[in-house]
Amino acid sequence: MPLQLQDSTLLLLGHGSTLNAQSSAPVRLHADALRARGVFGQVLASFWKQEPSFASALRSAWHPDVIAVPVFISEGYFTQQVIPRELGIATCLSANPTLDTHFVGRHRLRYCPPVGIHPSMTDVIVSRAMAVVSSHPAPGGPPTRGNISLFVAGHGTSNSETSRRAIEDHVASLRSTGTFHEVHAVFMEESPRIQDIPVMASSPNIVIVPFFLSDGLHSQEDIPVMLGADPATVARRLESGLHTWENPTLVHGRWTWYSPAVGDDPAIADVILRRAMERADSPCGLAR
Repeated sequence: MPLQLQDSTLLLLGHGSTLNAQSSAPVRLHADALRARGVFGQVLASFWKQEPSFASALRSAWHPDVIAVPVFISEGYFTQQVIPRELGIATCLSANPTLDTHFVGRHRLRYCPPVGIHPSMTDVIVSRAMAVVSSHPAPGGPPTRGNISLFVAGHGTSNSETSRRAIEDHVASLRSTGTFHEVHAVFMEESPRIQDIPVMASSPNIVIVPFFLSDGLHSQEDIPVMLGADPATVARRLESGLHTWENPTLVHGRWTWYSPAVGDDPAIADVILRRAMERADSPCGLAR
């Protein structure tokens, strides 16, 4: 039967980093925001590479009913192998991959798909793009819907077919809205690559949204350099606490905006809430 959210614990599952403690900041921020709303009896944040760990956070859950939401971009190695192993549900998932409810000690754990593949993340991408363009006007006035192209930038990897699927699904959805002149997915390590943006774009204005859940090495340093920024300038801006891309910058004759990563957008908390409520409304043990 559906859960009563006030009688359950919401457990957020993030990656974290041993090299950059701030990489956990977005997940903690969203946990604070959801805690303040008072929807759940308890809200906890946990991490793969930082404390508290997934397992220790689960042990500290007050309520027997726990909804676990991976704050990850896509289905893949972490959501399908690492997190289930650390939470102690890998064996159950291996035997029945469609099972969404598991018994771990005294807890009934409802495990959700990752935040990044939820359809409402498409709105977050649009919000990021519109915000950076409107807050940094180009000479000659703001671009119109018909003369700006959106590029959604991800990591990509040849090791997993699912790593790019989330971005491609959002891009397909965005194309159908007609909000932008064109919409493309680009990647750091797969084709089409971020460096291909100048030849892919057919409009005089470009906005790029990095589809990452924290601003780190890739979104703050690697991608701006791939877009043509001077590495020394990027380093200086980063050290000064500035966004590493100066908005807008004229690149190959096109005004180019580059937004912060999607991960700390306040709307992510709403996506997490939707994901958790969808799982809470599903009958215990039914397929995802």
